[in-house]
Amino acid sequence: MNPAVVSTTIPGIPVRRGKVRDMYDLGDRLLMVSTDRISAFDWVLPTGIPDKGRVLTQLSRFWFERLKTPHHVLASQVEPALVPPGTDLEQLAGRSMVVRKSRVVPIECVVRGYLDGSGWKEYQATGTVCGIALPAGLTQCAQLAEPIFTPATKEETGHDINISFEQMTGLTGSVAAEELRRRSVELYQQGAEYARERGILIADTKFEWGWCDGELILIDEALTPDSSRFWPADGYEPGHGQPSFDKQFVRDWLVESQWDKNSPPPALPAEIVAKTREKYVEAFERLTGESFAWK
Repeated sequence: MNPAVVSTTIPGIPVRRGKVRDMYDLGDRLLMVSTDRISAFDWVLPTGIPDKGRVLTQLSRFWFERLKTPHHVLASQVEPALVPPGTDLEQLAGRSMVVRKSRVVPIECVVRGYLDGSGWKEYQATGTVCGIALPAGLTQCAQLAEPIFTPATKEETGHDINISFEQMTGLTGSVAAEELRRRSVELYQQGAEYARERGILIADTKFEWGWCDGELILIDEALTPDSSRFWPADGYEPGHGQPSFDKQFVRDWLVESQWDKNSPPPALPAEIVAKTREKYVEAFERLTGESFAWK
């Protein structure tokens, strides 16, 4: 198993580090590098998952090429001429994309086809999700009659906050809000239909969008185990939590560890790291039909 890359360095190029990605400013473009950091419950965990960033990048590459929408990707590999001489190119291999700059829409565009996570919690309390009334009597992980659009704010720290479509309209304007909802649901439907054929249910996902040259384009990542809940279709059974191909496995271990979510999180045991990597790689291979190149 390859060592985890939890931080990258390119001398002399400004960088902004998020929970998972290191974003390098190339002037008219950005170099987006997905590290092997993993976050849960608003914390970046002290243990990386080897090759996780490569799975996110290569699966996003697959979806950006497949989904019918304008996106930010210019190149899916780093040419040596883009970075200063002496840069460690191995740290960037398979986990980097050159992307267009955009003005980020301040909304997480979440689409849910099944009822779980924060949507399930809200439904239990109010019978609604982001102001959308749902039928009474639904169980955890129930499939919804139609996918629903449930936006959330993008918070720099702490939890993103679920909001209603009307609240989103106040932040983006009505025309943009309608377009974001329509296009997000369409992309979810495209992805979910394809994934079901490959034996995976995409329970929910989030998209990020940005404005570039007056056009809304898909940015960040697309339909990955970090941004989505992936469930094996052959074991789907509503009424309880589902086995998954995403970082829910890590969340579940953290809950069982009795970590209080307020103090720094514990290191992940080697077996949890290995199993999480295995789940990410399996999701990639099932969805793309490709063999993961960094075995």
